Amino acid sequence: MRRLILSDGALRDLTEIGRYLTRKSGDAQMGRRVTRALRDQCVRFASLPGTLGRARPDLRPELRSFPFKGYIIFFRYRGDVMEVVKIAGGRQDLPRLFENSDDD
Repeated sequence: MRRLILSDGALRDLTEIGRYLTRKSGDAQMGRRVTRALRDQCVRFASLPGTLGRARPDLRPELRSFPFKGYIIFFRYRGDVMEVVKIAGGRQDLPRLFENSDDD
């Protein structure tokens, strides 16, 4: 099983997703449920063998992604580590999202 690391950027994304959903819905539990589901999916994915997800050389070398409930989880493999670098809404302008990102 790979070790899972959530980058500082991915942790910020989860916080922002939770805040946004809480603000839009008026329900803090909803924000927590969605961010927990995203985290749990990352843990599940890291536990699977092989190279998973879709390669995303259009955004960054070594970057891979997989969709989950309207979001896209971006990650890379580094040896026995799966590092989640960003979590974005599926409707965001992805190239623009990675233009000024410091998640190298």
